[in-house]
Amino acid sequence: MKARLPQGVGGGPQNMQGMIRQAQKMQEQIAELQEELDAREYEINAGGGVVTVKINGKKEIKSIDIKPEIVDPDDIETLSDILVAAFNEAIKKVDETNSAEMEKITGNIGGMGIPGLF
Repeated sequence: MKARLPQGVGGGPQNMQGMIRQAQKMQEQIAELQEELDAREYEINAGGGVVTVKINGKKEIKSIDIKPEIVDPDDIETLSDILVAAFNEAIKKVDETNSAEMEKITGNIGGMGIPGLF
């Protein structure tokens, strides 16, 4: 008994060449998008706006702005906690944005979702 493959499955050399071209195009799109994402800058506020962190898409901290009213020499722990929260939120924002943008390109390859590809 011969197995019947759906249209577009199998298909020999032409289908393989098409898949290779599609993969190359996707690779180019991913490289372009990665450059764009790396260049983006994000501004994250923490502690009700007393700390502002600027970070780029490469997760490099570009600047930190600390309002004077949060600086208390007797309570360094609070400032430290706010800074940690700001940094973590900034990194989370970059990761979420990068994942969402990459999924637009890689999310449904040939009808197969490949979760976690990027």
